[in-house]
Amino acid sequence: MTKSTKPAYCIIGAGAAGLAALKALVSAGHDVTCFERSDRIGGHWHTDYEALHLITPRDSSGFADREMPSAYPTFPSRNQMRDYIVDYGMSNGLTEHILFSTEVVQVRPVNGDSSQGWLVSTSDGATRHFDAVIVANGHLWDPALPDVASGFTGVSLHSSQYRNTRDLEGPRVLVVGAGNSGCDLAVDAAQGGFTTSISIRGGRVYQPKTLYGRPRSELKLVAKLPPRLQERVLRELVRIAVGDPESHRGLPKPDSRNLFENLPVVNSLLTYWIDHGRIRVVGEVVAIDGRAVSFADGTTEEFDSILWASGFKVALPFLEPSAVETREGVPLRVAGGVLPLNASRLFFVGLIAPRGPQLPVYSAQSELLLDLLAVQEKVTKPLAEYFGGARAATDQIDQLRHVWARDMAKATRLARRLKERPPAAGAFHRPARSAFPDSSVRRVDRATEGP
Repeated sequence: MTKSTKPAYCIIGAGAAGLAALKALVSAGHDVTCFERSDRIGGHWHTDYEALHLITPRDSSGFADREMPSAYPTFPSRNQMRDYIVDYGMSNGLTEHILFSTEVVQVRPVNGDSSQGWLVSTSDGATRHFDAVIVANGHLWDPALPDVASGFTGVSLHSSQYRNTRDLEGPRVLVVGAGNSGCDLAVDAAQGGFTTSISIRGGRVYQPKTLYGRPRSELKLVAKLPPRLQERVLRELVRIAVGDPESHRGLPKPDSRNLFENLPVVNSLLTYWIDHGRIRVVGEVVAIDGRAVSFADGTTEEFDSILWASGFKVALPFLEPSAVETREGVPLRVAGGVLPLNASRLFFVGLIAPRGPQLPVYSAQSELLLDLLAVQEKVTKPLAEYFGGARAATDQIDQLRHVWARDMAKATRLARRLKERPPAAGAFHRPARSAFPDSSVRRVDRATEGP
């Protein structure tokens, strides 16, 4: 039998990002194997808390090549998202290319040179050679817990462990964190009849999901405005609809009301239940002893359950630390978050969360990936150098949508030019200025991601 001369590609993870990449590669006729450590596709959507709904609307939140069912509500539930993603993988025949219950334990460059490809070792004891590796293991699976959490002796659950109010012991529940997950969990506990407090460290702007009966992103007149003017108009509409955050009892005043400078917290029910006395706002947790929790204002209270909505850490346990350049453990990337610095034949899909719906991001990155793979087969240098290199790199996970979209558009145009006219050996595209500030958000709240 003649050995195939086609490059062999590997995808790590069969969640939404991995499925988007797999669909793109399979449709293009590539030889691709996807490794999934669990026995199913769909990632965290199988295990998210039951009260979770999208903060982005149905009609703009699906994969680029598959609309969500019109029978779904405006803001689909966790179960509906799970079913949609699973159906996407099954109906496209993607499971035929997935090795389930097979965890990637190590990824290392061949002979220490990534231009020769990568050796992928898996939990079944095998080591396989691939011409390129696409990392799509997600950034919402390794909980970020503060050190103080270990001191609590009651029920203590990270948001990723919480399913519903049956997990709680009562009656006193404390939720730590006021991102989208924290708001959801506090509302869930309050509506379940628990005496609920939420620990908030700093001021936030709390946005409603809808304005004038429409999802914010579907306000056509606003959507047509330039980004900065759009932000100003939305900021004022939010203020009219919700009021200033500090007008709701206990909520701290934000340092800025500029929506670009605030994490996108989209929840109307938190302020609703605060105003009804069902949720009480407390300050930052500074110490825990047993069930006694001490706060920054010097007060101490006892609680029976604590839910930690403290976000997630980026984790790439299978990748050698020297394989890519990182900042505080997060790979530095260019080209819309797809290309790492200093590594050839390595790509990321889903290691970024531009504000808004996320599945379209995975689809767009996967389409760019096809062009980048074509270019990579014609050059030996790390592709990141052609896309600005270190000067354009970012470690951000949370990004403003219009900034990411601009970067993706530039990367797509350049990738197609490079595919048509591969650069001569040793030639680099002129580095671009970084489109991103030095500061970044490295820990991401589950529901902040959009879908």
